[in-house]
Amino acid sequence: MAGSISLSMSQQFDELGSPLSGGRLYFIQAGTTSTPQNAFYDSALTLPLPNPYTLNAAGRITAFYLADGQIKIRLTSASGVVQIEQDNLLVIGPSSGEGGGGGGVDTTTIIATGDIKARYGTGSLTGFVRLNGRTIGSATSGASERANADCQSLFEFLWQVDANLAVSTGRGISANADWVANKTIALPDGRGRVLAGLDDMGGSAAGRLTTSYFGATATVLGAGGGSESHTLTAAQIPAHTHPVAITDPGHAHGGGSLTTGSASAQSGSGGLPYGFGSQAAISSATTGITATANANTGGGSAHPTVTPTLLITNYIKL
Repeated sequence: MAGSISLSMSQQFDELGSPLSGGRLYFIQAGTTSTPQNAFYDSALTLPLPNPYTLNAAGRITAFYLADGQIKIRLTSASGVVQIEQDNLLVIGPSSGEGGGGGGVDTTTIIATGDIKARYGTGSLTGFVRLNGRTIGSATSGASERANADCQSLFEFLWQVDANLAVSTGRGISANADWVANKTIALPDGRGRVLAGLDDMGGSAAGRLTTSYFGATATVLGAGGGSESHTLTAAQIPAHTHPVAITDPGHAHGGGSLTTGSASAQSGSGGLPYGFGSQAAISSATTGITATANANTGGGSAHPTVTPTLLITNYIKL
């Protein structure tokens, strides 16, 4: 739910009583030095204001709305001189309690910068950008996914939590310095990927995703691994044997019969010995051996490893 603070729709003046033309109003998370927090044009909290918001020539601030809870503001002149700085301002609105009073709300119920949501659609979504590996930055940054002042909170959030996300021309001294320099930062690339939890998430590694099979270090935020298909190596084929059968159905050795002759008719080397009158025929024989060859089979192509999947679009909150 939404509320506001007394600066909404007010006119601001400098120390000489002149309208604070071009002044800048910063919306900051309560209790922090400079962590940005979004303000919105609408009570549904879908149309973010630039942060900082620039006052018009008359020093006026447009109507704006904030998430329930507390907030810090810093108001400066156009040259950066601080006019007002106040922490822990209570956001007042219909959802804050009866009669406009009451305290804060549980911030865990409010979607915050860096939160991810899935949506059954493909286009842009107000207050979010897609996890597509493209870039975000300021209005003059030339970013490919979104170039707008409302990207500042996400730019600085991503810069701080993931040092592996590329920043154009390299990272400077701070997230804010790079934003002011109109650099771009790459968004996490979720195209064609299923989101999974880090293998440690603040504890010891569970070992459910390891470098050997995932292909990347599964304890690093934003690491990508896995593949759509895989070709088995010989070592990955299950151990097995191919049976071999050997059988001989039978074979014959040829031979013939010799006619009996007299001893006197046989003489000289190579004849039958004296006293033998005939030679027996050689019969067929069976060894019981058959050799059966196993022909090669299989194509060696990659096989799919994709789990049943429904395609949607993943968005990250500005």
